Amino acid sequence: MDVLLIIDMQDASFYKSDTFDSDGVISRINQLSEYLRANEGRVIFIQHDGTAEEGLSPNTLGWEILSALTRTDSDIIIRKTTNDAFYNTELHDVLAGINPEKLIISGWATDFCVDTTVRSSVSHNYNVVVASDCHTLSNRPHLQAEQVIEHHNWVWRNLITPAKEVEVSGITDGLLTLRVEECYLHCAKAFRRSSFWEPQSQEKSHDEISRFVKPFKFLGLASINNSGHGL
Repeated sequence: MDVLLIIDMQDASFYKSDTFDSDGVISRINQLSEYLRANEGRVIFIQHDGTAEEGLSPNTLGWEILSALTRTDSDIIIRKTTNDAFYNTELHDVLAGINPEKLIISGWATDFCVDTTVRSSVSHNYNVVVASDCHTLSNRPHLQAEQVIEHHNWVWRNLITPAKEVEVSGITDGLLTLRVEECYLHCAKAFRRSSFWEPQSQEKSHDEISRFVKPFKFLGLASINNSGHGL
């Protein structure tokens, strides 16, 4: 399964009006998270415990995760105190328990916590995918936010890694389309291996049906009742 990291998407960081494409980034992160949940992936929110000056003191309004982001009870929240989401946190242990095929990274801010966590994920030997249009920041004194994003996407593509190269791809580049195609192929193979559609097969339980139907429901390709018949 894949895991999506959503880094530091907290209220205080989005008070400024120059946060680049904030609505678009939030929308695309929601698309990714909804896809992961629908396909047995996991979503991990990284929440930064900062200072009052940053507006990120724990348990204050600015510290809260953005309400516009889709969240469920199955999501995991991991708190951190530095740019690196792995440093002095349980993130590595949590991921070791999940054993993700791919670690997809998104969030705030491109040049600080996202960049540091991308590099740390590579050093921890994860198969890293950066969602190129799902991270953002505010303008910097010497560069516009869009330039910083473009630069870091280029840098990550060209990192020297111990294993597989970092994949940098966005929703607008077809990232989700590729994941959907992978899901479709996986489900097709599962159907072929199963007796689910054999005429003589017995009544299927709700759990058995849900296991096969979930990805197709996400794609809008099928709706099936408990007897296995299309609605």
